[in-house]
This record gives sequence, C-alpha cells and structure tokens, in this order.
Amino acid sequence: MLQKIPNWLKNKYAITILVFLIFLLFFDQNNILTQYSYRDQLDKLETEKEYFNQEITKTRKELEELTKNPATLEKFAREKYYMKKENEEVFVFTDKKSE
Repeated sequence: MLQKIPNWLKNKYAITILVFLIFLLFFDQNNILTQYSYRDQLDKLETEKEYFNQEITKTRKELEELTKNPATLEKFAREKYYMKKENEEVFVFTDKKSE
C-alpha cells in the first residue's frame, strides 16, 4: 500500500507545505472566496467613484454657468423651482408614468 503513494507525498516537508497551502486557500481569514469578494467590492467602488467624479465635473460646470450667465440662472430657477415673474402663470405637466 505504501508503494502506491508518490515519493513526494512521503516527504514531511511536502506534506507540511501542502497542508499549509490548503489552510491558506480555504480556512484562513483571507481565503480565496474572501479575496474574490473584496475584489468584486473594489471593482464596484471604483465604478461608483468614476460615476461620482463625472457627476461632480458636470455639477461644477453647471455652477460655473449659473454664476456667470443670468439668463441661465433664470432658466434654472424656472425649471427646477417653478419660479415665475409677477402676473405670470405657470402650468406643470406630468406624465402618468412618473406618478
């Protein structure tokens, strides 16, 4: 029966290294599944970071345009906050989908 076992498995150092690797891969706090989960979270967070950086850039451009151009400021106030001039009526139309 011992003759069927390969020589490298009879070596105590090889067995120790094999057990250590199995422990690290599956039972350690930072096993393969945990590392995969962390990598997945990191990818999601990097995607979110890119999205929010784009939104910040867009918002800065809007802010710059609003502070420099009074016509844009008036348009923004009318569209977002439904502001109006005196003696003026505002009609707001909504889709049934959004309700």
